[in-house]
Amino acid sequence: MRNALLGEPVIDVDIAARFPPDEVIRRLEAAGLRAIATGIEHGTVTAIVDGTPYEVTSLRRDVETFGRRAVVAYTTEWSEDAARRDFTINALYAGEDGTLFDYFGGLNDIPARRVRFIGEARERSREDYLRILRFFRFHAR
Repeated sequence: MRNALLGEPVIDVDIAARFPPDEVIRRLEAAGLRAIATGIEHGTVTAIVDGTPYEVTSLRRDVETFGRRAVVAYTTEWSEDAARRDFTINALYAGEDGTLFDYFGGLNDIPARRVRFIGEARERSREDYLRILRFFRFHAR
């Protein structure tokens, strides 16, 4: 959604689901779609639609973090999933009807081309060291 709001090409589409991965797989297969457990330990299933892959990740909340890994629990709360994201611009959601959900002010950061951590930057970087590199990558763009 971030790229679409910036008017830039959309490279991939991230889909979030309120169901745990096994239920996502069941629903995809019931709809006649191929489901691949690509990152099942992280809650991610790849749906193949007309030959195009789409990652579907179950809503999660962090239970414990270890620098690059986390113990997660599945949730049905969009706000809990948003709270575990790195930056405000990565915690935007669109409902089925196109309604935008912004729990941390990312919609204001998009036009300002501002990259802001959710929460305290030092703590968020300790949770996942890759966030430091991601910060500079987004900032450069």
